[in-house]
Amino acid sequence: MENVLKIVVTGSFAAGKTSFIKSISDIDPVNTDYAVTLASEKVLKKETTVALDFGTIAINKETNLYVFGTPGQERFDYMWEHLALGCLGYIVLVDSCRPAHFAETRRLMDRFAEITAAPYLVAANKQDDPTALPPFYIRRRLGVPPEIAVLPCTGHDRASVKTVLLTLLQQIVSRETAS
Repeated sequence: MENVLKIVVTGSFAAGKTSFIKSISDIDPVNTDYAVTLASEKVLKKETTVALDFGTIAINKETNLYVFGTPGQERFDYMWEHLALGCLGYIVLVDSCRPAHFAETRRLMDRFAEITAAPYLVAANKQDDPTALPPFYIRRRLGVPPEIAVLPCTGHDRASVKTVLLTLLQQIVSRETAS
């Protein structure tokens, strides 16, 4: 019998959720990307996720980690509740190069806190870009409490993504052990 663990990756539009999942998944990820329709968004990318991204990671022979990515645009927020259902924890992915989108990320974080009490951490993505803001700055700007990890991340680098996921899994185990 297969044991399945579920993690959700969320974040604002163009934060790098699809790349994050693609870099770590053992399968070709399932995604629901469609052409961007808003002119202001076309500047950042050509396609956007409208329902979900999905990848899997084999932990061992009996256990698989299912990783679900949410759409980043608020107009698709009806999917957030569906995807968060039954998750053990979630990752808030932040584009470290776009501080103008931090308010949107903060709204998303507040909404996710309403949806689920699951543990989470913040991943400061795109740290390989010289214009990336450091995690301590992102923590302050988003008002992330000190007990929540804010980790540097490069979403297209498998080792970086693995570190973020392992940190969240350790947090989940610690919380379960304390309960």
